[in-house]
Amino acid sequence: MNSLISLLPDFAIIVFGVLIGSRIAESAWKQIDSLSYYLFYPALLFSAASQRPIDVDALLLIGIMAFAIVTVGLLLALAAGRVSAEETVQNTDGIAQNAWRFNTALGFVAIAVLPGDAIAVLAIAVGIGIPLANLYAVVLLAKQQIRSRWVLAKEVLMNPFLLASLAGVLVGLSGASLPSLVTGFSERLAGAAIPIVLLSLGAALSRARLWPLDSYTITINTIKLVCLPSLVWLIITIGNFQGVVPATLLIFSALPTASSAHVLASRYGADRGRVAVVVMQSSLAGLITLPFWAAVAASIALK
Repeated sequence: MNSLISLLPDFAIIVFGVLIGSRIAESAWKQIDSLSYYLFYPALLFSAASQRPIDVDALLLIGIMAFAIVTVGLLLALAAGRVSAEETVQNTDGIAQNAWRFNTALGFVAIAVLPGDAIAVLAIAVGIGIPLANLYAVVLLAKQQIRSRWVLAKEVLMNPFLLASLAGVLVGLSGASLPSLVTGFSERLAGAAIPIVLLSLGAALSRARLWPLDSYTITINTIKLVCLPSLVWLIITIGNFQGVVPATLLIFSALPTASSAHVLASRYGADRGRVAVVVMQSSLAGLITLPFWAAVAASIALK
């Protein structure tokens, strides 16, 4: 219920974006997506990672688990793409990223059901997961436009999402306090990221249909919301793991996809509207699945 209530303002912004989407030219929305891609969302990623100290001792274990969760999502999405006969390669790659990307803001809402030290665990998982998830997404999306391996490598390494995430992780690991000017600057830009991304998401939805569902998007959403947390829960159960760390990782694995997925899709020429639909479907379905997994996680943490 807390997760549902916390998401209501976000959905209100998306609805507003739907209402005004057709009143603003599509070309203008693409320029707004460019601002989000190069400026606003990188600032949000940097702030999220840099302002939460990352404990070096816990980095290895939690980092490996976060790496495994995101990578399994990628592998399952690739497998789903190979057996799908109804998507073009371009659309499939744009949608596939929703199988492993995650909503960071919702993660810090959902762990409210766990003890306080879950915040530090989630910060590490997010710090490792964000650059990795964006790296996978950029490689899949960029390879359709860029045939040269060197150019592709440069595009991946210079991706603003990746650079901002890595910079934030390095600051978090160092434990250093940034100058107030730098912190204030990044926070101001970060504060604009979510509303603008959600407005753009709504505008993309105004030109798309949520229904009917096709088998490929159902598969991608099932991977993200059911398969990944089920695998994590199965490992926890078989290994009889208990406490805050496994509980937090379970919630991390169960998060709906990132609301910025359509921004990357737009940047690399994938179908922005279709990706926005999958994001919305994941968020709506997550209102049902995430509270369930959060309750399971709470029982694991308290054992």
